[in-house]
Amino acid sequence: MQEKLNQNLIDVIERIEKARIAVDRHRIVRLVAVSKYSTQEEITALYACGQRAFGENKVQDLKAKSEILESLPLEWHFIGSLQSNKINALLSLNPFMLQSLHSLELAEQLQKRLQKENKALRTLLQVNSAKEESKSGFMPEVAQEMYCRILETCPNIKLCGLMSIGAHTDEKKMIQKSFEQTYRIFESLQNKGAKTLSMGMSEDFELAIACGSNCVRLGSVLFK
Repeated sequence: MQEKLNQNLIDVIERIEKARIAVDRHRIVRLVAVSKYSTQEEITALYACGQRAFGENKVQDLKAKSEILESLPLEWHFIGSLQSNKINALLSLNPFMLQSLHSLELAEQLQKRLQKENKALRTLLQVNSAKEESKSGFMPEVAQEMYCRILETCPNIKLCGLMSIGAHTDEKKMIQKSFEQTYRIFESLQNKGAKTLSMGMSEDFELAIACGSNCVRLGSVLFK
């Protein structure tokens, strides 16, 4: 298993580097390994290969895995849709980052809890650039306005940038269009401190990098 995961990681990093250098050799692209379908043994093995950032979609899974693997200095990202009744549980785990802030209501609830506990939380605003009902996130027309509003009214939420999921289609042009729209919003927010643009999963991460992503969330291509 170790040898296979190590080769997968090498192959993925080579693909990331090739995509990055093709558009901007000075940009650093962060890799978050999506471990939602992976065992603690697989996570430990990938850690031994050099991977440090891991992403989970469910609070209960993040809790279980982070507790079992607490001896490893892993950087945990929460990348799923956070329900309001799971806020306390998530904050108790002190994740490195919440990548999926998908509504103003959630932001306000997070702010109240963070303020009460005197905590801060690195966060990305989720943008539904594909405008698909199956996806969470702010519509692109209001994303910039909501980003600025949360910055002003929720000081304990440390907005670091945007996250988006590419359009769910086999048409490359449609996926590219959704990525490009997210990048334009990100570009408009750089003067507000936006530094992270999380776009790209196993099927489309090279296209996402070409469109400006500097953080990719990869699962199946790593753990296959």
